[in-house]
Amino acid sequence: MVLRNVERVVREEMVRAGFQEVHLPALLPRDPYEATGRWSEYGENLFRLRDRRGTDYLLGPTHEEMFTLLVKDICTSYRDLPVSIFQIQTKYRDEARPRAGLLRGREFVMKDSYSFDIDERGLQASYDAHRAAYIRTFDRLGLPHVIVTATSGAMGGSASEEFLAPLDAGEDWFAQCPACGYAANIEAIRGSFLAGPVEQSPPAAHVEDTPDTPTIESLVAHLNSRPDLGRRDGRLWGAADALKNVLVMITHPSGEREPLAVGVPGDRELDLRRLRAQVAPAEVAPFGEPDFAGRPELVKGYVGPGALGASQGIRYLVDRRVVDGSAWVTGADTAGQHVLGLVAGRDFRPDGVADVADVRPGDPCPECGTGLRLRRGIEIGHIFQLGRKYAEALHLTVTGPNGRDVVVTMGSYGIGVSRAVAAIAESTLDDAGLCWPREVAPADVHIVTIGKSEAVPEFADRLGTTLASAGVRVLYDDRVDVSAGVKLKDAELIGVPTIVIVGKGLADGIVEVRDRRSGATDHVSAGVIADHLIDRSHQSITR
Repeated sequence: MVLRNVERVVREEMVRAGFQEVHLPALLPRDPYEATGRWSEYGENLFRLRDRRGTDYLLGPTHEEMFTLLVKDICTSYRDLPVSIFQIQTKYRDEARPRAGLLRGREFVMKDSYSFDIDERGLQASYDAHRAAYIRTFDRLGLPHVIVTATSGAMGGSASEEFLAPLDAGEDWFAQCPACGYAANIEAIRGSFLAGPVEQSPPAAHVEDTPDTPTIESLVAHLNSRPDLGRRDGRLWGAADALKNVLVMITHPSGEREPLAVGVPGDRELDLRRLRAQVAPAEVAPFGEPDFAGRPELVKGYVGPGALGASQGIRYLVDRRVVDGSAWVTGADTAGQHVLGLVAGRDFRPDGVADVADVRPGDPCPECGTGLRLRRGIEIGHIFQLGRKYAEALHLTVTGPNGRDVVVTMGSYGIGVSRAVAAIAESTLDDAGLCWPREVAPADVHIVTIGKSEAVPEFADRLGTTLASAGVRVLYDDRVDVSAGVKLKDAELIGVPTIVIVGKGLADGIVEVRDRRSGATDHVSAGVIADHLIDRSHQSITR
């Protein structure tokens, strides 16, 4: 019932924004996804199957291709645009780690909508319309939310934003600036870090014996134990002085495997989520023992830039802090040895820069420099500016104002309908149970009967009928084989906004009314209780 109410709210706001509803199959043919590249790019997350004739199909993870073909069938001129269409449909993704019930499952209900415009200006207008509709939707659902910059992943496109419910139960992390309001998914933060110190007139790099120092901690301890290796500035060596080169194996959708090395300061960790976002749709896995065995030039624990780089067959990226002129301690590609004073730009050059080191509280905001705050969140919506990727692949064109064919520009927009149910529950529950906002609650009023007097169920029956006739949704607990305590506990657990207790007070003409969220209790005359509840329900929500 809650799921259907969430669907209703989402549908009403989509229609209010002027979008049209359709419903497409979940079982889809291979060819359109092959044309856009997503048959392979989705990798193992795609459910693939064959029918009895051996024809390939998939269970739709999202429907960009099919909506593109739908519009291709019905729109031929720029006068047919803009158009935005949506559906509420079951989706399927073969998640590697499904978790937390509705929060991340292999089967889920999603509202997906798609906009089609003649140019980028039109796309921006459609994008803004969806963004505004999402804000209204989540406000009605009673879901607190933060809009953050996000990555596009396998969807592609030029820009995207996520709507996150800031809840500890979430698996997404986002950063927020308390000063300027900047907010971004951890994977999407770019260039928010201070560069490493640049040493003036650094001496030549030199190799030193550093036995039994395969970790940053052991290396720093060894350096500080040797007075002959003291720093020129007099301070002790720290983890931030070391350049840690982490190796991973990238597997592209074609199946090709590519080794990749990433250099990060020793006081930081490589964030695999951030790396995956940057190399998507490729998959990322740790560099295993068989991988090291196949490349004897890579000495585990002592890998340095000398063995890395495109010329060595291993693409080498570094964190943004590794700027030209910064000096580092790093592996010498020989067991038990490190290089001191290795200067970026002078002694080695990476193949590129990657923002893939872990983000921490207090890291500078990329907009204003204020320390960032980190929070967990549940992704409840995502909006994308797709551009022309899908239209070009599937040949979606319309005749433009000048009579020439124009490739249509698209946007894609999703709301996790079933996930929103879980997010609302997480954001509103208390120690006693669920505490649904009235907009999505399974009922407006939960009537509980207590006591053995025959007058109690008779009155409750009449009350329930009167309320239902007035459009109030009623849940009626008329069980006779359970105690009053169990009924009241269940009422709190279920979480309907208003709990009505018809019991011994009826003999004195009184009915008890409890507000589930605040716990406030009113004692209302039995003669006016129906009108009281009708007014209460209608004032709380306009349907």
